[in-house]
Amino acid sequence: MTTFATTLLLGGRIHSPAAPDATAIAIRDGVVAWLGSDDVGRALHPDAAVVDLEGGFVAPAFVDSHVHLTATGLTVAGLDLRTATSLPDLLTLLAEHAAQQPDGVIWGHGWDESGWPERVIPTTADLDGVLGGRPAYLARVDVHSAVATTGLRQLVPGLADSAGFSEQGPLTADAHHRVRAAARNLLSATQRRGAQRAALDLAARNGIVAVHECAGPEIGGLDDWADLRATEHGVDIVGYWGEAVDTAAAARDLMNRTGAHGLAGDLFIDGALGSRTAWLQQPYADAPACCGNTYLDTDAVTAHLLACTEAGITAGFHVIGDAAVAAVVEALDRTVAAFGAPAVARCGHRLEHLEMVDAEQARRLGSWGVVASMQPNFDALWGGADGMYAQRLGVDRAQGLNPFALLASQGVPLAFGSDSPVTSINPWESVRAAISHRTSGSAISARSAFLAATRGAWRAGGVRDGMTGTLVPGAVASYAVWQVPGGADALDVTAPADAVQRWSTDPRSRVPALPPLGPDDELPTCLQTVHRGEQIHG
Repeated sequence: MTTFATTLLLGGRIHSPAAPDATAIAIRDGVVAWLGSDDVGRALHPDAAVVDLEGGFVAPAFVDSHVHLTATGLTVAGLDLRTATSLPDLLTLLAEHAAQQPDGVIWGHGWDESGWPERVIPTTADLDGVLGGRPAYLARVDVHSAVATTGLRQLVPGLADSAGFSEQGPLTADAHHRVRAAARNLLSATQRRGAQRAALDLAARNGIVAVHECAGPEIGGLDDWADLRATEHGVDIVGYWGEAVDTAAAARDLMNRTGAHGLAGDLFIDGALGSRTAWLQQPYADAPACCGNTYLDTDAVTAHLLACTEAGITAGFHVIGDAAVAAVVEALDRTVAAFGAPAVARCGHRLEHLEMVDAEQARRLGSWGVVASMQPNFDALWGGADGMYAQRLGVDRAQGLNPFALLASQGVPLAFGSDSPVTSINPWESVRAAISHRTSGSAISARSAFLAATRGAWRAGGVRDGMTGTLVPGAVASYAVWQVPGGADALDVTAPADAVQRWSTDPRSRVPALPPLGPDDELPTCLQTVHRGEQIHG
């Protein structure tokens, strides 16, 4: 960042529990050396390189606990269908993109018919009518189903015999995995690596210094993961590999072959609610004959947990539906019986999404130290009486989803991420969604939400020193400088009546404040991102 031994940042507001009123921070050799006021900082560090924050807000950098970097980069540079407002609008966006990119496979992401007026799902015939014989893969927003052109389907021998096959509609389960792999194979190594770098740059621009990549054989494959491991970038990549094992020896071997941080992440027990592939105990409200998909049963989940716990390896699963949650809680109970709760807690096992969890399950997960890696923007996008959750489950069942307050009250460690490209990678959007939950009683405070997106996400990735993810003397200097609408003074006002939603707490409690995060508030803009004292954005 600088050739000086010490850098002094002053003239702003520092988010630090060690000095809630600090306006200056000194960094030495990539570590926080001191916090306090501007005048004292100048006196103590007369030879420091001085950076004028000009009223900026300095906070610990974010960590995204669940991303898919290649898919994120392909969406950034390619066909982003999250803005499509109807089926005709999707087909227009598709035609425009095809005209601009006349060669190669079309990789699109993000359509969501649950918000369209007609709620009509795109078909293969719809896509063929626009693209002819050109290969194209268009994933639904949850990436658990996709529609594909005939030109792509023909590249997959025996596709019609695969589980989840549909003649015209979206493909799910194995059929989806196979057609996704075919589309992925049509991407060049240059395209793939360019997408990965674009995603990491996007993370850095959003004040993120580490991401948890959820890789696996059905996500991007070993080649994609190998490219990511070889990528040099200022943003840390903590990789999880989603492949099941049944012995400790197999777990160690897979860890050695992949170089992953754990055998966790998107190891699918089930699918997603939007695609009606999440595993439910009772049928979907809008599909009475359907209870979703089961990819791993309780015995398979138990075998994986036993193997990883014996080997001292982090295990974890993608788990959404209530039947899937029941299966993994039962499997964890068996694992605790075999090895004891302390051994399970030491492994740092984690569950991704965990949308349909009840009070007793939350209590047990908390007692075992199992991390809940969750995405608050799911509720922002699909919660509420008229949202996708209510369409799929009915209003009563939908109200129980993503219960952040319940999990926190039972001691379940929370880590927040985006599941990008499923939702926006902007971490302030995740924090705001967690404090503005659409179900009364499920929201958490802004302070708790911010911690889940910083220190909690570091902890989920195995960093448990109690300092990383905060700005206190001795902590690694990983931070972001933000321009807050209204300036630093916006952080200092007495907490309003809606303090639980807007602020961490009353400033008089000596807890550092956060920017206004109400539904109509403009979110902060990242001016600079620094990781271990090195600038990676700005």
